[in-house]
Amino acid sequence: MTSVISRAWARIAALLPGRADLADVRRDPRRDLLAGLTVAIVALPLALGFGVSSGLGAEAGLATAVVAGALAAVFGGSNLQVSGPTGAMTVVLVPIVGQYGPTGVLTVGLMAGVMLVALAAVRAGKYMQYVPAPVVEGFTLGIACVIGLQQIPHALGVSKPEGDRVLAVTWRAFEDFARSPNWTAVGFAVAVAAVMLVGARWRPTIPFSIVAVIAATAVAQVAGLDAGKPIGGLPSGLPAPSLAFLDPSGLGSLLAPAVAVAALAALESLLSASVADGMTVGQQHDPDRELFGQGLANIAAPLFGGVPATGAIARTAVNVRTGAVSRLAALIHAAILAVIVFAAAPLVSKVPLAALAGVLLATAIRMVEVGSLRAMARTTRSDALILVLTAVATLALDLVYAVIIGLVVAGVLALRAVAKQVRFDQVPLDRGDHSAEEHALLAEHIVAYRIDGPLFFAAAHRFLLELTEVADVRVVILRMSRVSTMDATGALVLKDAVEKLQRRGIVVMASGIRPGQLQVLDSVGALELLRHDGREHATTPEAIRGARDHLQLAGVLPADAASQPTIPGVLPAAASQPTVPKAMKSPEPREEPAR
Repeated sequence: MTSVISRAWARIAALLPGRADLADVRRDPRRDLLAGLTVAIVALPLALGFGVSSGLGAEAGLATAVVAGALAAVFGGSNLQVSGPTGAMTVVLVPIVGQYGPTGVLTVGLMAGVMLVALAAVRAGKYMQYVPAPVVEGFTLGIACVIGLQQIPHALGVSKPEGDRVLAVTWRAFEDFARSPNWTAVGFAVAVAAVMLVGARWRPTIPFSIVAVIAATAVAQVAGLDAGKPIGGLPSGLPAPSLAFLDPSGLGSLLAPAVAVAALAALESLLSASVADGMTVGQQHDPDRELFGQGLANIAAPLFGGVPATGAIARTAVNVRTGAVSRLAALIHAAILAVIVFAAAPLVSKVPLAALAGVLLATAIRMVEVGSLRAMARTTRSDALILVLTAVATLALDLVYAVIIGLVVAGVLALRAVAKQVRFDQVPLDRGDHSAEEHALLAEHIVAYRIDGPLFFAAAHRFLLELTEVADVRVVILRMSRVSTMDATGALVLKDAVEKLQRRGIVVMASGIRPGQLQVLDSVGALELLRHDGREHATTPEAIRGARDHLQLAGVLPADAASQPTIPGVLPAAASQPTVPKAMKSPEPREEPAR
C-alpha cells in the first residue's frame, strides 16, 4: 500500500512546478518582461474577438486570457507556451452555445478541464504525436476558413443572423447587407486586415493589430462614422468566482461536447508546444505536464466566466520571436491583460466590432501556410485526400467530426499501404548458386514460401488466396522468421490455409516462428496443426529434412533422399514452375539466417 501511494505521489509531483522552473524564471527577467508586454498587446484584440465570436462576449475572452493564461503559464509543460481563447476552440463552441446556451459552455469547459487532468494522470500526452500531419494541416485550413466566415457579419456591419452553421449564417449576412449596405464597416474591416498583413511583412516585430485597432477606434469616435456596433460595456474587473452555472442534472447531455473540447484543447496545446520547441534550441516540453496545466486552466476559467482555452500557436510564436526565455513571459502577458481589464475597460468597450473582424480575418489568412499545404498535397495522393477531406468536413460539419473523419481515413489508407507491403514470396530462379538445389527441391514435390511483413487482418485474405492456389506439390514449407507481427485474423487465416492444404493431401511445415507469435497461433488452434507430427522447425534446413523424411515414409522419395543437398544458410525458396501460382515479386531478395 505504501509503495502504491509513493508511486501516485511521485506521478503527481512530476506534474507540479519545480526548482528548475524557478531557476529559469530568474535567468533573464528583462527579456521576459519585454516579450510578455508584446504578447499582451497582440493578444488583447484576439481575446476580445474570440470572446465575441464564441457567443459569450468580449469579457469572456478577456477572462479566459487572464485566468487560463496565468495558470497554464505556471503549471504547463512548456516554458514558452502562451494560452488563451483560440479560433479553433471558438469553432467548436459556437454550436454548443446555440444548443445549450452560455451556461452550457461554462459547464463544458469545466468538464473538459477535469478530463485533461485525468489524461495527464494516465500519461496520455505522448499519444498525441500519432495524429497524422495531413489531418492537422486539414483542420487548420478548415478552421481558418470558418474563422474568416464567422467574421463576415461584423465586417459587413450587420447583426449576426441566428444559427450555428457558418455557411448558412454567412449567406444570410450577405442578404442583410444587400438590403442595407454599410460600406463604412467594410472599409474598417478591410483596412485593419490590410494593415496587419502588410505590416507583418514589413516589420514583423511591431504589433500592428493593436495599432490598427486603436487607429480604427479613434477614427470612428472622432469622425462619428458608423463602423457597426462597438464591443459594448465591459466589467471593470474580473467577476467573483462562482459555480452558479453548474447544473448536475445536465452533465450527461454535455459529456460528448466536453470530450470534443478536451480533445481539441489537448491536440492544439501539444501542437503549439511542439511548434515552440521547433523555434528554439534546447527547449523540450513535457506533454503530460502540459495537459495538466491546460486542465487546471480550463477548470478555473469557467469559474470567472471564461471560455475553454488552449495553447495559442500565434501568440506562442510571438512570444518566442520576441526573446522569451521562461514561463515568466506568459505570466506577465496575463498580468498586463488583467491590468487592462481593471483600468481600461471603458476605452476597450468602444472598439468597433468591424475592427475586431478585420483582426480575425487577418489572423485566419495568416493561419494558412500555403507552402506547407502545397508540399503536403504533392507528397502522396493519400495525404492530399486526407487533407482535403478534413478541411471540407471542418467547414461543412464541425471540427470534431472533421478530426474523426481525418483519423479514420488516414488509418484506413495506412492499413492499406501496410497490407500492400506484406510479401508472400516464392523467389524465382535466377541462375544463382542454389539453382540446382532449388530444382532438386521442386523435383521432390517440396515448395518453400517466405512471408515478409505483418500478417494481420488487412492482408491475411490475400495470403490465403495465394497459398491455397499452390499445385503439384506434396509439402509446403512456410518460412515465418520475417513475419513482423500477427493478429488473430492472420492466425485464423493461416489455420484455414493449412487445413485446406491438408484436405488436399499437402503437408504444411513451418520454420522460424517467433516466440511472440506462438500465443496468437496457439489461441486459435493453428499452432497445434503446425506442430502435428513434428511439423514445426526452428530453421529452414531442418524443415527441408523433415519434408524429405515425410516423403520417404510416404514412398514418394527413395531411401537415399536424405543425402540430397540441403539448402545452406540463405536459400530463398523453391523455383517457380507453370503449375505453381506466380509469386508476388519482392523488391530484391534479401539474405537471412536459415530459419
